[in-house]
Amino acid sequence: MGFLLDSCTLKPFNQEIIDACQPFDCDHQDLNDFFTNDVDNYSTELLGKTYCFTLDADPTIIVCAFTISNDSIKTTHLPNSRKKRVIKEIPRPKHMRSYPAVLIGRLGVHKDYRNIVGETDNTGKQLMDFIKSWFIDGANKTGCRFIVVDSYNEPRALRYYAKNGFEGLFTTEEQEREFTGMKSVLNERQIFYNRVRKFFKLPLIEIEKLSSRLMFFDLIVLKK
Repeated sequence: MGFLLDSCTLKPFNQEIIDACQPFDCDHQDLNDFFTNDVDNYSTELLGKTYCFTLDADPTIIVCAFTISNDSIKTTHLPNSRKKRVIKEIPRPKHMRSYPAVLIGRLGVHKDYRNIVGETDNTGKQLMDFIKSWFIDGANKTGCRFIVVDSYNEPRALRYYAKNGFEGLFTTEEQEREFTGMKSVLNERQIFYNRVRKFFKLPLIEIEKLSSRLMFFDLIVLKK
């Protein structure tokens, strides 16, 4: 047990919560926008379910929030080396082309409640431990082998998921571009412009950095 389960209450994150609570601020503009403006539409369209923990001492404070939806890992869409990594804990007779997963679409912790005095684990870790426990619980109505996240391609986000046992579904951004069908090379026009830019010693056009990276966690490690 810890701060999150001892001092907070899990609730569906909906318009009623938004109207009743103080603005949620996890110090990330895109996440704040989602939890403020998009979360209800996302749920209405059945694209994901969003939950939050509110503070028992002041239920108008949202301590953290997350959105989840059904997903899968398709090994046919992975390079061989990563496929072997994903299925290494799965007995060969159970090998399939696709494995059930849950996707964490959004996740944020209020900037003022990330670290609670006296707690061994920060709130972000407690939240991730809670999410993991949901899907290995015997009451879970569907099978779910993996947790997948499309993490912001930002150092803090990537570090958070790595610390919580997630690893990249692809080794490099180039590999992820290739296997997810994203553009990985400049087109002819951009190549031409680069020749001109190079002549005039201007900055060259580059392939944009991926905005997010796919990562996964194998829930079976919690069952052993």
